[in-house]
Formats: sequence, C-alpha cells, structure tokens
Amino acid sequence: MEMLRVHLLVMASFALVLLIMGMPFIHAQSLAPAPGIALAIDQGIAYVLMAVALLLTYMIH
Repeated sequence: MEMLRVHLLVMASFALVLLIMGMPFIHAQSLAPAPGIALAIDQGIAYVLMAVALLLTYMIH
C-alpha cells in the first residue's frame, strides 16, 4: 500500500511540473501555413496511401 502511495505521489508531482511548465504554451497561437502546391501533393499522397491500405485490408480479410 505504501508503494502505491509513492507511485501516486511521483505521478502527481510529475503531472504538476508538466502542467506548470506547459502553461505558457496553452494560449500561444501560430499563423496557419499558406496553402500551396506542397500541401496539395502531401494530401494527395495521403489519400492514395489510405486507399491502398483500405484495398489491402479488404483483400486480406
């Protein structure tokens, strides 16, 4: 039971440290990237790979 308390204390303190360190980044905003040809190519490749994965899934089952 004592070991459980130690683990809980360590996890809680770790979460608290992460929360405190991450606070400045919560409200940070960045500019959205301008859409371009590279984004369209990346999305096209992603769609093709998803379609291939879907076809492979159907063929395997």
